[in-house]
Amino acid sequence: MEQKSNSAFMKPMNISAELAVIVGKGPMPRSEVVKKLWAYIKEHDLQDSKNKRNINADESLKKVFGGKEVVNMFEMTKLISKHLS
Repeated sequence: MEQKSNSAFMKPMNISAELAVIVGKGPMPRSEVVKKLWAYIKEHDLQDSKNKRNINADESLKKVFGGKEVVNMFEMTKLISKHLS
């Protein structure tokens, strides 16, 4: 029996120039993009200390988040989709 449940999640995607600054050049699967994005957020201490669901964007992330200063992790997934094709 073959697994097809995660094929869309594992399919390599093209990455926008703005997102590539953070996660590196693609193509790479969405799961890898999200993993690298979280590594970047933790490395630069961008997770809000009071509300862990919020990400405080630095200049590079603002370009990915459409200019927003603070984005919650659910909104982040939606905003990242615009940078993947």
